[in-house]
Amino acid sequence: MSAVAFTEYPQTATPSPPSGERLRLGSPEHKALFCNQLLETHDPYKPAIIDWPKLDEETRGRIVSLPIWDIAVQTEEKAGWNVRSYGARISDPLLKAAVAMDAFEESRHKLVLSHMVQAYGIKLDPEPPYLEPRDPEWAYLVTGFSECIDSFFAFGLFELAKQSGYFPGDLVETFEPVIQEEARHILLFANWLAWHRRRMHWWMRPWFEMRVAAVWVFLIWERIGLAKSVDSGGGNQPAQDNNFTVSGSKSVSDVDIKPGALMGICLAENDRRFAGYDARLLRPTTVPRLTRFARWFLRG
Repeated sequence: MSAVAFTEYPQTATPSPPSGERLRLGSPEHKALFCNQLLETHDPYKPAIIDWPKLDEETRGRIVSLPIWDIAVQTEEKAGWNVRSYGARISDPLLKAAVAMDAFEESRHKLVLSHMVQAYGIKLDPEPPYLEPRDPEWAYLVTGFSECIDSFFAFGLFELAKQSGYFPGDLVETFEPVIQEEARHILLFANWLAWHRRRMHWWMRPWFEMRVAAVWVFLIWERIGLAKSVDSGGGNQPAQDNNFTVSGSKSVSDVDIKPGALMGICLAENDRRFAGYDARLLRPTTVPRLTRFARWFLRG
């Protein structure tokens, strides 16, 4: 199974409903809107021709010391496999094309990271073998909800890196297409989830909701550090951090930022990243709501 191959979606794809038309979740019009928004906003950039900016030794040292590169490369490759595996079982042509585009872009993120670590001489551990998921729906749910969590904090950290000037502006802007693609992916996932729920038979809903709850339990377990993190194993290499998007503010800024302020940046960036898309499409809400509650609690 190729990590980078992608067949263009058919030009006869179902047209999206007019912008002023009311949208019923779970309808064919809903499916056309969330599928086409991903397909029609695809950026055809090629990782192999990205011109990585030259860095001075101090800045390069900051990049190399980030404890994320093994995890990041492996996560993007695994996401591509998970999404592609679920897409293979879809029969609807438009939805299949949208999920295939999602998988292609996830695998392309891995290529971007691979070219970057080569450009800056970052050493990675050998990658583990990637296996076809035994349960494609579970794998897709884990990937989708993971991205809803991680992207929310990544939006804020990315903006903090821009504001702080801790990394060169050219390097930050080079990653801009990758960051925005994550917004498109979780917009697809959030709307697929709502559409999928409304399309299934009523007697299937309880089992599906139990699976969704189990995914959240697994992800919370992982992110509070109860699951094993991946350690690089090298004597002078930092342990790889699979919770970096939640805890990494000190690695992208030399200013000590308070948790409430970082939450505010994440919330503002989350809103900004989704502002340009059709307002009728659902946005992920769980992590923003929890963050607003935590921020209110901290103020209290």
